[in-house]
Amino acid sequence: MANLIGARRVTVLSIDGGGIRGLIPGTILAFLEKKLQELDQDPNVRLADYFDYIAGTSTGGLITAMLAAPNQDKRPLFAAKDINKFYLENGPKIFSQRPGLVNTLTELEGPKYDGKFLHSKIQSLLGTTRVHETLTNVVIPTFDVKNLQPTIFSTFDAQTIPLKDALLSDVCIGTSAAPTYLPAHFFQTKDDSSNTRDFNLVDGGVAANNPTMVAINQITRKMIVDKQDLFPGGPTDYDKFLVISLGTGTAKDAEMYTAEEAADWGIVSWLTKDGHTPIVDFFSYSSAALVDYNVSILFQALRSEKNYLRIQDDGLNGTVATVDVATKENMEELIRIGESMLDKTVSRVDMETGKPVPVPEEGTNADALTRFAHELSKERKARASSQGKPGMA
Repeated sequence: MANLIGARRVTVLSIDGGGIRGLIPGTILAFLEKKLQELDQDPNVRLADYFDYIAGTSTGGLITAMLAAPNQDKRPLFAAKDINKFYLENGPKIFSQRPGLVNTLTELEGPKYDGKFLHSKIQSLLGTTRVHETLTNVVIPTFDVKNLQPTIFSTFDAQTIPLKDALLSDVCIGTSAAPTYLPAHFFQTKDDSSNTRDFNLVDGGVAANNPTMVAINQITRKMIVDKQDLFPGGPTDYDKFLVISLGTGTAKDAEMYTAEEAADWGIVSWLTKDGHTPIVDFFSYSSAALVDYNVSILFQALRSEKNYLRIQDDGLNGTVATVDVATKENMEELIRIGESMLDKTVSRVDMETGKPVPVPEEGTNADALTRFAHELSKERKARASSQGKPGMA
């Protein structure tokens, strides 16, 4: 768990859902962790040492678990540089490709993939680790199909509501159960009094493909419960939050569909069209964009725009825009896209059009991440100093 003693800021990392496109944020996270290691001259530091909250939906939830779950030495299970290795090795087994006609027939009868390999891999990685045991606070959205409402799993809830302290593996399987792609996931929790709770979960992207606002709301809720002042320095204390939000890319700029075309779609076309799943894409893209819009407004209102960095590529096209093409060529291209995002100019959403607008004076995304790394390093050192520790906390 993150130690907030001596904290001046609450630091947040958020990772969108997007299947195999998790290679894009994986590439960016490796860059950020390397910068932090260089700044603090310590190759063993990990992102969980710097972020108070790590939030992730679907594939982002799996990355969250990789970064925050403890290994046998009580250190993060994965270094950021190893995330892409996981996808490269396991992606083809998770999303085993079949001929197009076979896929279409399978999708009409049930989910495209049975999820058996993914489930066993997650369970073997996370073992008996429960949500309360994460090394820093995690926030992972899911959607309960029985209750028809979002179910948010967080370290805070796990510590205060025993029936929400699920196995982290169950949470990851639930948040990654994308409709039409992977089966819904059922599990049950039990507390010390033998009370039970059932969970009937699908992909958190149904509710919050971009979990940034969910994370901020969890932080605010915890501050209310703990009777903490959100702005202890008064109304000019605008830089309380430091937030990095990573997307997995969209095909919005490709303008793939028109109302004229969609007007003739039936059930099958809404579920599968040119290798895509339009209905799922529409829900995930719209929810992610709306969150970026709302968070941007929040940080503008707080006069701290530079404390919020959203890195997203809306120009995906072809197989890289899908969530499940795990061929060697496609995965390598996704990594290349992640690398190219580092060289792109920082952008912020335009409040009128909803489109990202470059902010040249802030440099590239790599420049911005380097600035954030300096702030994260300073924050960590300040906390260690306030606790009287000669080294890092």
